[in-house]
Amino acid sequence: MDVKKTGKFIAACRKEQHMTQAELAEKLGISNQAVSKWETGRSMPDAGIMLALCGQLGISVNELLSGEKIIMTDYQKQAEENLLRMKKNEEAANRRLLAMENVVGFIGAGAGVLLLLTGIIAVQAAGWKLLLLAAGAVLLVTGVVFAMKIERESGYYKCSSCGYEYVPEKSRHLMSVHLLRSHYMVCPHCGKRCLQKKVLTKDQ
Repeated sequence: MDVKKTGKFIAACRKEQHMTQAELAEKLGISNQAVSKWETGRSMPDAGIMLALCGQLGISVNELLSGEKIIMTDYQKQAEENLLRMKKNEEAANRRLLAMENVVGFIGAGAGVLLLLTGIIAVQAAGWKLLLLAAGAVLLVTGVVFAMKIERESGYYKCSSCGYEYVPEKSRHLMSVHLLRSHYMVCPHCGKRCLQKKVLTKDQ
């Protein structure tokens, strides 16, 4: 997605509708600065406001994402290209989040284990030992919980039985048997308990 191209397209469509940035912002219930950022390519409209924006500009969401008016004969091809581009962007974002999970889990768990070992082995004073053990336990649990939260929300899980792709409930994900990033869970679609593999984007 070319943010600069989309921004210029928004500005051109707004002018075709004989609206100022302030008038468009008022109709959408947002600030003038937000419209200005779109048109200068500094940001993109949020997904929740795209339909309203397209309605005001007299264009389709597909045209907004393409940054140009689309001839009907090319519409299907352009829609497929936009969907593919959005899928690639989602996959890249989820890869970054999963990489962050490794960092958060390693730092949190590593620091927690280090404090626990220090408290058990190196410290004799009861007060300091208790403090280090408590701090180590908190860091360890916090690191693991945050890492699992990132993993659960990054992408989807795919049922090896029926192929259904979904984001599991927190409790189901937490209590499942882990096999690296795959989990043995009950599929909410087919009801079978089987291996649910981590995928970065939906195929269906």
